[in-house]
Amino acid sequence: MLDFVQQLVSGVALGCVYGLIALGFVLVYKATEVVNFAQGDLMMLGGFFAFTFIGMMGLNYWIGFAGAVAAMALFGMLAERVVVRPILGYPQFSIIMATIGLGYFLRSIAGMIWGTDDLKIETPFSQGVLRMGTLVLAYDKLSVIAATMILCTLLWLFFNKTTLGTAMRASSENMLAAYYMGIPVKRVVSIVWAISAAVATCAGVLLAPITFIHSNVGLVLGLKAFPAAVLGGFGSIPGAVVGGVLIGVIESMAGFYLAEGWKDVAPYIVLLAVLLLKPEGLFGLHVRKKV
Repeated sequence: MLDFVQQLVSGVALGCVYGLIALGFVLVYKATEVVNFAQGDLMMLGGFFAFTFIGMMGLNYWIGFAGAVAAMALFGMLAERVVVRPILGYPQFSIIMATIGLGYFLRSIAGMIWGTDDLKIETPFSQGVLRMGTLVLAYDKLSVIAATMILCTLLWLFFNKTTLGTAMRASSENMLAAYYMGIPVKRVVSIVWAISAAVATCAGVLLAPITFIHSNVGLVLGLKAFPAAVLGGFGSIPGAVVGGVLIGVIESMAGFYLAEGWKDVAPYIVLLAVLLLKPEGLFGLHVRKKV
């Protein structure tokens, strides 16, 4: 039973990281109907920025964390302006290929600047453990879960209780109608990309105590976060987080209880099973088309 609880907590912590990356997929898709396949690489770049501020420059953890988030928010706006906005209106395939190319570019740049070695960020939660009788839970995993809950709450408040958040929701529902109502759609889309990059950076920094940061970590985690977004229902913000947690828990349990090799396969088997029964995802809206 203790092993089960420990694997459950580990899976939920890893799933929270998947969920935050998936959240970036969903935010960009809802605002622009563009699937940003560079989302995982934005997480990787944010992790490297945090390592630079905290590990190399010696800044306080929280100051370095905030600096990395701010830097990546600006980078997200720049990426939208330079890469995506010039080709909006072109076929979706063109935009998808542009984001894939952006991901390759970021991985190459990261490899040239920070090298190919695995890097780790020391956090205030790296060493401690919580003991409840014979159950031992690491603070780094509990901190990831707590931080994800706080971040999701802040995003919910932002999107539902602020004027800018309302404008973003209006733009995601109908961009043309929002434009006619006087909402600055281009600025809203830039801010969405900034938020998406900032959330990805949070995922990268939270991931650092669990695993190492390297130039390909964004590609690996992005390939798991995208199915998490699909599982939760592409376009659903709560679904992205829930889908990520489910993928993380299934992966953790399969790696512990099943034979070697099932860890990476089991989440996709579950994804296929869910989509066969509920094609719109767990939280997606079902739309019945008339033939």
